[in-house]
Amino acid sequence: MRIAALVLGIIAGLWGMLVGFFGWGYIALTELDGAEQYLDQVANADVIKVAGLLAPILAIAGGAMALSKPRLAGIFLLVSAGGMFYAFGFHFWTMFAISMAAVAGLLALASGNEQG
Repeated sequence: MRIAALVLGIIAGLWGMLVGFFGWGYIALTELDGAEQYLDQVANADVIKVAGLLAPILAIAGGAMALSKPRLAGIFLLVSAGGMFYAFGFHFWTMFAISMAAVAGLLALASGNEQG
């Protein structure tokens, strides 16, 4: 179960990075002069920027720690899934990153005690 958490967490983090890059890029475009004519403004731009940066990092770190510190890894992965869901919502582009991070978090938490 720990290896599954490792793999799913790293894949979720990489996919989440893509979502974060596009989210940050769209916000940067909307902040350009004259862009309000063509693009919708984002209401929670700071939340999207922070979550687009931190959630994938937490997923990758959680996946990397799944073998040695499964409880902490599970917490990181679940926080990552929650952060992506809160900032970006659940839709076609985020469903795999959120689902994989959540499943990896549950697998890491269910895998038992720390290795000693």
